[in-house]
Parts: sequence; structure tokens; C-alpha cells
Amino acid sequence: MNTAQVPSADPAEIAKFEALAHRFWDANGEFKPLHRLNPVRSEYIASRSELTGARVLDVGCGGGLLAEALVRKGALVTGIDLAPAMIDTARLHAAESNLNIDYRLLDATQLAATNPDFDVVCCMEMLEHVADPQAFVAVLRRLVRPGGSVFVSTLNRNLKSFMLAIVGAEYVLRLLPRGTHEYERFIRPAELAGYARAAGLLLQHTGGLHYDPFNDQCRLTSDLSVNYIAHLVRGSTA
Repeated sequence: MNTAQVPSADPAEIAKFEALAHRFWDANGEFKPLHRLNPVRSEYIASRSELTGARVLDVGCGGGLLAEALVRKGALVTGIDLAPAMIDTARLHAAESNLNIDYRLLDATQLAATNPDFDVVCCMEMLEHVADPQAFVAVLRRLVRPGGSVFVSTLNRNLKSFMLAIVGAEYVLRLLPRGTHEYERFIRPAELAGYARAAGLLLQHTGGLHYDPFNDQCRLTSDLSVNYIAHLVRGSTA
């Protein structure tokens, strides 16, 4: 696949995660924050949508962390990503865990063209890595059925998020590899809400995802200043 010709793809961003795929399931490695965030993310999704028997799409699935959690909650999950090594890692881990997940090396825009009508679409910690986040939110809308839910998590853009998510996490505490995030790509909640309205998605709820590196714990809060998660719904007739 030539990712340079795919509107949502940013080859440089894909390469960052491709290089770390072999470390994805190390809960104390480079992806440690994701491992701590994942139970909170999956519980948030489960609390706001019916997952038993639901057709769920995980966009930018990486090595399968969220996909596996949602399958264990009863969902029928398809995971897509543009990093071949990540898809290989996800498939191998699912096989080792005896979980049935449909992983595909596929761009979301290509899948959206097939009118798949998923019940739930998830896009976690990815929107700040795509080339055009506003256009990508419109793609997410095309992937979900009328009345279905879209869940997005990303990073707010302000001084606090810069200090914690980049300076603190990447340079001081070294929770993430340097260069994982670029501040200019962070997305304010109001911007995300605007992207959603333009795409025909209704914002239902937002919550903060707070990770405490000293206690090694994550929880859902009302503070959206750094990491946050949003629940969007496609109108039943849209």
C-alpha cells in the first residue's frame, strides 16, 4: 500500500509506531501509559454503548490493546492500521490469547468507501497523528451506522498539555519515546466538537483521562486539560 496517496495517512507518523511494534505488549515499556489508560478507555466505551454482539471498528488499532479488551466485553471487533508490523503483532497476540479479531492492513478512508455501518467506531490516541484531523472525523462518521457511536481520545492543546504530555512524559519521566507527539497537532475539545458538527456527529459527552505516573494509575475525570475522551453519535437519519 502506498500510504503517501491515502488522505488520512502521514508516513512519518506511521514510521514512529512501526519501529516500536515489537515492544507493544511490554506493559512496562514504551507503551506503558497506553496499558494503564486502556482499562479506563474500554470501560468508558462499555458504559456508553452496548457491546455484546456489536460490530466494533478500532481505527488505528496498533498492536491490539483496545481491540482485545472490547472482544472480552462481547464485541465483534475489526481492527485496522497502516503499520504492517503493528498488524502482525496484533494478529500474533490475539492468536496466543485465543481471541477472534479481524485485523486488516487498511486505511479508514478505503474502508469507509464500502459503507460498512459499524455499530461502534473507536479512534484512540490517533487523531493527533493524522494529516487532516477534520477530514478524518468525517471519515469516522461514514464508518458508523446511523444512531451508532464514535469514541475518540486525543490530547488538548495548551501549556499544561505541552508540559505534561511532551516535556514531562517524553523528556523528564521518559514514559514515551522522544518525538512521539508534536504539540501543533494537539486538538482542543472545542475544535473536536466543531469537526464533529461539520461531519454530522453529535457530541454526547467528554471526559478527562488522567494518568498519574507516580502512582501508576489512570482514572476518568472532568478535567479535559491534557488527555480526554469524547463520545459522539451519528444522527439516526444522518
